[in-house]
Amino acid sequence: MLHYYVYYRVDPDNTPTLETLVSSMQARLKCQTGVMGRTLKKRDDPLLWMEIYENVENPDHFEKALMREVDKFEIEIFLVPGTSRKMECFSD
Repeated sequence: MLHYYVYYRVDPDNTPTLETLVSSMQARLKCQTGVMGRTLKKRDDPLLWMEIYENVENPDHFEKALMREVDKFEIEIFLVPGTSRKMECFSD
């Protein structure tokens, strides 16, 4: 199984809006891929967020769906200017 970890720094002015968007995006991903994501915030740095997607069986389909939804929800515009989402993938 594959597990995806996506981390990024949120612009403080956009936190409430982005929380709603990421939650909606993850619900859509669940419908499309069967993978339910969750979002964590770093304990001593709450503007550093990490989305976690575990037990991905079809990585090609999942990655395409994730990128499509990130674009659709325009997630990048809510990040700290000059930063981007970073994605890492780990296997069991």
